[in-house]
Amino acid sequence: MSKILYGVSGEGSGHSSRASLIAAHLQNQGHQVKIASYDRGYRNLQDNFDAIEIAGLTIVSEDNQVSKLKTIAANLAKIPSGTRSLKLLKQTFEQFTPDVVITDFEPSTAYLAGHYGLPLITIDNQHRMRYMQYQMPPSLRQDALITETIIRAMIPTPWVSLITTFHFSALKNQRSFLFPPILRQPVLDLSPDESDEILVYATSRFDSLLDTLRTFSRETFVVYGYDKDEISENLHFRPFSKDGFLQDLAKCKAIIATAGFTLISEALHLGKPYLAFPMQGQFEQHLNAFMLEHHGYGAQCHTPDKKQIAAFLYQLPHYQTALAQYPRAGNTAITDKLDVLLKDEMRVLKTFAR
Repeated sequence: MSKILYGVSGEGSGHSSRASLIAAHLQNQGHQVKIASYDRGYRNLQDNFDAIEIAGLTIVSEDNQVSKLKTIAANLAKIPSGTRSLKLLKQTFEQFTPDVVITDFEPSTAYLAGHYGLPLITIDNQHRMRYMQYQMPPSLRQDALITETIIRAMIPTPWVSLITTFHFSALKNQRSFLFPPILRQPVLDLSPDESDEILVYATSRFDSLLDTLRTFSRETFVVYGYDKDEISENLHFRPFSKDGFLQDLAKCKAIIATAGFTLISEALHLGKPYLAFPMQGQFEQHLNAFMLEHHGYGAQCHTPDKKQIAAFLYQLPHYQTALAQYPRAGNTAITDKLDVLLKDEMRVLKTFAR
């Protein structure tokens, strides 16, 4: 059995959700796992796993757009804590003495894996933008190149990349492997139903979207992300609740939200048409939205335009037909591959690491 140091990005909930499932599987297989994460990732994982808190990068957004100045300011303020965090992380490497490092887009653990000569495995959806060939509109090509450069800068070349994706294409090397999105067990356990409600997940106070949705007086929108419990015209605000959100996700007739990978993956699995508002300044969300529309599972919208939202609602039957053909799968393919890497190929990986 192996000792595994698992670095997890703390930005959003998707990384920690995926890592929680993978780490639990590794522990059930007899491996010893220590997690290093920050912000929401650390908060989500600390109660169930042996975890240490480190410093990490933050993205600040306003009205569905990345605020470059506030993002820079927020990360500059973390420099002192980042220095202390790196010292703590080095001590953890030396005391825990891991056999392998897994990273879910967390750079500190990835770089220290190279420093200590340890094999590095990535498990995330970001590396599809580095190692997978994919279609994109010409307007996004420069952003794609910039994003790939950022990924390379954040994560040194891994020995193996296990990539989750809902759109599949050719790979650029033989040490990368594609898998369906990792889904939480509570999502896999849901029985999809359909009500007349539309689920809205609005992060970073996407007020302009809500103002537009108010004009659709015949529709009922269940809104998460504002952490309040009230009804305002046709907007039914719900406070954060994992169980409540999942139940609304299972029974809604459609979803309107930002183009985050995790929620899109869960919506596709449950057969829910999706109107994606990619966050301005985040190429991955633009790629997610483009692929969602390309496969006919939903549409993308870059501003809260009433005509585009109306067109999406009119096309719901069309999207539902396409979603009926979506290939649903559990998580066994990626966990089986990870088991093979850790059992049969670890000796080879260690040899390469030296």
